[in-house]
Amino acid sequence: MGRAAATTTATANAKNKNKKLVFGFIVGGFLGFALFADLLWASNSSAAAAAYRSISLPRSPSLTFSFPPPTDTIKDTEIGKKQKNGEKRVLSATFADLPGPNLTWEKMSPAPVPRLDGAAIQINNLLYVFAGYGTIDYVHSHVDVYNFTDNSWGGRFDMPKEMAHSHLGMVTDGRYIYVVTGQYGPQCRGPTARTFVLDTETKQWSDLPPLPVPRYAPATQLWRGRLHVMGGSKENRHTPGLEHWSIAVKDGKALEQAWLTEIPIPRGGPHRACVVVDDRLYVIGGQEGDFMAKPGSPIFKCSRRNEVVYGDVYLLDDDMKWKVLPPMPKPDSHIEFAWQIVNNSIIIVGGTTEKHPETKKMTLVGEVFQFQLDTLKWSVVGKLPYRVKTTLVGFWNGWLYFTSGQRDKGPDDPAPRKVIGEMWRTKLHL
Repeated sequence: MGRAAATTTATANAKNKNKKLVFGFIVGGFLGFALFADLLWASNSSAAAAAYRSISLPRSPSLTFSFPPPTDTIKDTEIGKKQKNGEKRVLSATFADLPGPNLTWEKMSPAPVPRLDGAAIQINNLLYVFAGYGTIDYVHSHVDVYNFTDNSWGGRFDMPKEMAHSHLGMVTDGRYIYVVTGQYGPQCRGPTARTFVLDTETKQWSDLPPLPVPRYAPATQLWRGRLHVMGGSKENRHTPGLEHWSIAVKDGKALEQAWLTEIPIPRGGPHRACVVVDDRLYVIGGQEGDFMAKPGSPIFKCSRRNEVVYGDVYLLDDDMKWKVLPPMPKPDSHIEFAWQIVNNSIIIVGGTTEKHPETKKMTLVGEVFQFQLDTLKWSVVGKLPYRVKTTLVGFWNGWLYFTSGQRDKGPDDPAPRKVIGEMWRTKLHL
């Protein structure tokens, strides 16, 4: 009896233990399944949320150009990496690049010195390169000459001590080079109204009557026997000037004692191309506003102000009235010596455009533009080796040359960085 009772009790305990074990397995399995389902749902929800965020990100309205809109407005750079680290989404710095054919560029002998905001005039096979910043604290006061025939630099000579060092107005009649106003000294120093003439055959300098008031980087051209000076920035370096003056000149001499006031230009500002072709005067691009001297700075340290870059094109007609022509493919400034006339068209190389919408930094231009004078149509005919502003451009025997200026920080960053003296050329087929 004792052994039977003990056996019965042990059997009952074993059955209860097995029931508890089975119940534990069931509960554990259920909890494991629930946990797996929860993880699966969370993963899908996270992916869906990420996808939603990626397609619902707004685009900056400042990326829209009025004529014509770029076809590749935004590209993402390292978005995945940034989002994983919880950082803000980054817009590519190449947002404003316009599509265009690649050109084959050949690197030539560099200029003797790097230049920013210099000036250049081509006469036959010679490119005369003037003044400009070496650094923000140092300006050049001499002329270098490039010979397109043998592709070499030489013939350096000095400028007058009273002549401006940057932001010059300049034009030639084929022998004499007329140099008008501009900034005197480094940083953001004041302008001078002094005007000079260079005889390129004798290398002799002479004076012309000074401009009525000084200007920075005015549009300057010879048209119908008169030297025309238009726009630019006023004496504070920032306010756009609308004034337009002219004076009769011949063989490097003024035929009048004073400048004549002409019809104001429709839109003021510096850094524009000014071109005369077939007895027609064109003014292209430019900007309103510029860096100013910091108040109270003993060295006139440059301080940035708001700038508006535009692509406006104007024509001065026979009745001395301004006509509006089709604008550039995108706003473009710092192009006063970045142009050449090629096959009944105006070629413009590089420049600056609207500020980057995220960084608010100056954005350089890497395109070569063409303006057909018979159809009045713009196009992009090529890309530069890099984006660059204040290029000094020449054209000889089918080759398009550019030298100097300030280039970008790299393919993904169009902000200005290094002042250069490099010389490049490409065979232009138009």
